[in-house]
Amino acid sequence: MPPRPANSHPTPPAPRDAPAGPSWWLGWLGLATLCVLAYLPALHGGFLWDDNGHVTAPELRSLSGLGRIWFELGATQQYYPVLHSAFWLEHRLWGESAAAYHWLNVLLHACAAGLLVRVLQRLAIPGAWLAGLVFALHPVGVETVAWISEQKNTLAAGFYLLAMLTYLRFDQAREAGAGKSSSAGWAYVLATAFFLLAVLTKSVTATLPAALLVIAWWQRGRLSWRRDITPLLPWFALGVAAGLTTVWVERKFIGAEGAAYDLHWMQRVLLAGRALWFYLGKLLWPADLSFVYPRWTINAADAWAYAGVLATLAALAGLWRLRHRTRAPLAGALLFAGTLFPALGFFNVYPFIYSYVADHFQYLACLGLIVPLSAGLVRVLASSPAWVRRGLPAALVALLGALTWHQAHDYRDNVALYRATLARNPAAWMAAYNLGMELAARNQTDAAIASYRAALALRPDYAEAHANLAMSLLTQPDKKDEAITHLETAVRLKPELWQAECNLANTLFTVPGREAEAIVHYKTVLSRRPELAEVQLNLGIALQGQPGRAAEAAARFESALRTNPNLWQAHFTLAHTLLNLPGRRAEAIPHLEAVLRLNPAFTPARQLLDQLR
Repeated sequence: MPPRPANSHPTPPAPRDAPAGPSWWLGWLGLATLCVLAYLPALHGGFLWDDNGHVTAPELRSLSGLGRIWFELGATQQYYPVLHSAFWLEHRLWGESAAAYHWLNVLLHACAAGLLVRVLQRLAIPGAWLAGLVFALHPVGVETVAWISEQKNTLAAGFYLLAMLTYLRFDQAREAGAGKSSSAGWAYVLATAFFLLAVLTKSVTATLPAALLVIAWWQRGRLSWRRDITPLLPWFALGVAAGLTTVWVERKFIGAEGAAYDLHWMQRVLLAGRALWFYLGKLLWPADLSFVYPRWTINAADAWAYAGVLATLAALAGLWRLRHRTRAPLAGALLFAGTLFPALGFFNVYPFIYSYVADHFQYLACLGLIVPLSAGLVRVLASSPAWVRRGLPAALVALLGALTWHQAHDYRDNVALYRATLARNPAAWMAAYNLGMELAARNQTDAAIASYRAALALRPDYAEAHANLAMSLLTQPDKKDEAITHLETAVRLKPELWQAECNLANTLFTVPGREAEAIVHYKTVLSRRPELAEVQLNLGIALQGQPGRAAEAAARFESALRTNPNLWQAHFTLAHTLLNLPGRRAEAIPHLEAVLRLNPAFTPARQLLDQLR
């Protein structure tokens, strides 16, 4: 065999495929136990922010609802049918138990960390257990693991790593040649199935085929079209389809479009450059982690805005030159940036309305840096004394676990989460508004009003904050005029916010001399939502008090009953109105009887019926 050229670097160790024995399972049990301990503060927490929008809605809990999850776009917040099928099954198992969802998410996270260890052992990368523990206990993962909605991350990560592990086995079986073709074929089919499950759980996993190409290049220093690229072409097609579907759903169903998302292409490039370094910084120095980070202003006219892009290009150039000594740093950087790519700003995602960055965006991507850094630490310490070789990684793991335990306290309930967010990011108008809603639900009205006012100081055009501030003000003496002003502002800012217009009409109706305005607002709501029986009822009541409009009021009550025949209040008010309309007195009796059938304890209906008989 000819000698290797002097400028070539050592080839990575040959892949290994040893089965997971008792010692591995014991190691994973220890890892899982550390995960549970680190996340204890959040394990018995409640549902957070939009969790109720992900846990299966009542109308989807049947078998037909499961079909809608798969075949009806818009039935769920995002088209992730595997995720929502899992939520569907989980609800069947434990219903509304938030603790069960939290425990499952921690278990899924621990499983993903265990699978990472298996992948790294398969690739013969040193420090596999250290990398698994760092991933399991790093505080940037808290947002994913302690937030039930982000089961899409933990579940998708499991499928992603299973697909990677199985594909690597396919590659090894294929390389073995004779007698292994059948084994390779089945491994490829299984790997493809896992990949499909991953992209139908969360589409960011569509980056997996590109990640596998990076791994192949790291292993062999080159890519072969036949060996490396061709088998992954179907995966690329699946990934592109899943990604485009998610982009479309984000825009059309979730609302990731409009002025808040209008960025020029250069702004998006600058945003991506800044975001990459932000995520790197939080991974290396996980201080001041926040549920909502400040939303940056991307100004292409500012020379400093180009620093992130230029630094990224310089870093890639340096890693490219370093490849002759080792390809690992460049491979890790490509895996990190490539997995982050869907969330770097080139595509609109709804959370960009609050911030361009979020810890859960780098849940998978952080593996690209955790792995080479862990392997590098193990190599550096290889010649150190045993107490250093073992003690330093153990201290690192313990520190990360303590930071995660501390961070998990923020996720024990919504009030704690929003207050922690505002402490680190006082400009988080969403956190101020949501805190107001939580405090209002706890009947802490004065504190809720203060939070709503804080949200409006940050975002004066936030219609929902105006509307909810008004409802809290209505509970206070002498605040009705201010409440009406905020409701009018909410309706002006967002005419489709029909609940606010209903509340405005209800409030105006209680103000002497403003009943006619209330009628106008009721009619506006019904022009958009004619199926709202209660609004038809309220409009009828408002009309009933206007001279000469009794017949019109009766028509509204009848409309309400066509929509909801069990609305006993509409039966009673209609009966009362019919008694005052010439020739319609007899029609009142069936409606009074309906009132007593629906609400037997309603004495006024019984008294009136006795008088008529």
